[in-house]
Amino acid sequence: MLTVESLKVTYGSIRAVSRLDLSLGKGRVAALLGANGAGKSSTMRAIGGLLRPSGGRVVFDGTDITGMPAHRVARLGLALVPEGRMVVGCLTVQENLDLSAYARGRRRTALVDEVYDLFPRLAERRRQTAALMSGGEQQMLAIGRALMTAPSLLLLDEPSMGLSPALVDTVFAAISAIRATGMTMLLVEQNAALAFPLADHACLIQRGEIVAEGTPEELEKDPATIARHLGIEDEPRVKESS
Repeated sequence: MLTVESLKVTYGSIRAVSRLDLSLGKGRVAALLGANGAGKSSTMRAIGGLLRPSGGRVVFDGTDITGMPAHRVARLGLALVPEGRMVVGCLTVQENLDLSAYARGRRRTALVDEVYDLFPRLAERRRQTAALMSGGEQQMLAIGRALMTAPSLLLLDEPSMGLSPALVDTVFAAISAIRATGMTMLLVEQNAALAFPLADHACLIQRGEIVAEGTPEELEKDPATIARHLGIEDEPRVKESS
């Protein structure tokens, strides 16, 4: 479903992603883990059409989307939940969801009920302006907005960033429920304990390159490598998959 070949992303003279290769099959979940500045978000933004790669190729569901703008990528069925959420603060929850559906060429559908079932808090706040919501609520809205496009591939960039532990649990319970539907997902995280139980495959990225990959079980056998590439000193305590 998704193939990334020799991806390069630069900002002026700074190379954020130097040579990245990644493949993801339909119905699978891959986790991309790395420390701050490793190139994770640049990779996601290049795949999702928010920035143009300086080299390489991105193919989604048989279509070359390299450098294609985000609105066209979204219409093909790829939805990005960006780092920082990027909800439209002046609009209500309902208006944010409706706007996302219109962007895919749809009017409001039963999908909105599915989003509200997944995130009851959004249903309670459907008339609230997004800018007045907490960070956790905005993250729920960002995920809900992506689901309103009926994607076949969901990109999640740092969904736990800046959230309280209670809201992290809520958000990741929802992501787990989305996974159970068979949704194909690429998940960027720094927290292996959150990402590993969801993933079929995991990649460690450093300086814009994948330096280790395998199943979560394979990577768990070398916790020192995980810790080194995530920029932490202590070995991470990775939860067992249920």
